[in-house]
Amino acid sequence: MTEKQTTLEVPVSIEGQGLHTGTMGTMTFRPAPANHGIKFRRIDIEGKPVIDALIENVISTDRGTCIGINGAKVFTIEHVMAALRGMNIDNALVDLDMEEIPIKDGSSRFFIDALKKAGTKELDAEREYIEITENIDFEIPEKKTRIEIRPSKRFSLNVTIDFESRVLGEQTAIMDDIKEFPVKIAPCRTFVFLHELEFLLKNNLIKGGDLNNAIVFVNRQLPQEEMDYLADLFKKPRVKVNGDGVLNNLSLYFDNEPARHKLLDMIGDLYLLGKPIKGHITAYRPGHHANTEFAKIISDKISVLAND
Repeated sequence: MTEKQTTLEVPVSIEGQGLHTGTMGTMTFRPAPANHGIKFRRIDIEGKPVIDALIENVISTDRGTCIGINGAKVFTIEHVMAALRGMNIDNALVDLDMEEIPIKDGSSRFFIDALKKAGTKELDAEREYIEITENIDFEIPEKKTRIEIRPSKRFSLNVTIDFESRVLGEQTAIMDDIKEFPVKIAPCRTFVFLHELEFLLKNNLIKGGDLNNAIVFVNRQLPQEEMDYLADLFKKPRVKVNGDGVLNNLSLYFDNEPARHKLLDMIGDLYLLGKPIKGHITAYRPGHHANTEFAKIISDKISVLAND
């Protein structure tokens, strides 16, 4: 039985603030025809340039995946791309009046909710998959990163992180089927170590951040005056560090929420291949750079096979 491509029933919008730019704006998912794929349109720029969400348009993976073409850019697209893949949306035009995706709570949950509200409809075209027919391996030795994909009849992932820290050591997250994404993966929020947070703040890099859109891990003792400073900075009541080294700004949804979020990121980054994958992925210490480099290897393999 063949599967049909899908798009949205009706447009749906989300308002929010960019994590790094701090800019407020609106993102609107719009229906698109068959074989359109996922595209972002910067409606705040003259000419309203359209950027295909494809791996060849990745221009940066520094603290998020950024795509761009001819000077037009869209930052931090991975959570939106993961939501579109998680809802099996093949075709959509995503309008933005800002250069960065709204961070919301640092997960894909709000995007999933919006896509559910818009509804999904089938199109009169067959869905095409990237079917993995041979083992593909990738490694970055200096980062201890390893990613491999094996042939499979469905898309599944096994992701392990290890920050070699007392408060965040080795964790593993598993997704056996994309149908699990909306409930088990989408709500999982991004995370940061306190020392990274301090660096980002001092370098004016997270203007839109607050203590509600990231899990903050603390791997050193802090004097209360520094905790008070952080609370004031984020316009929060006093904060403290829980026994497990996590700021008490929020509670974890899952014990392995950080690993699940890394799995979420990987789904979003790999959807930049332009088609869903059929294959089983095992990843150790992945990140946006590794994910996109791995996607490029898959893309190159596909191109070689197509030309044989």
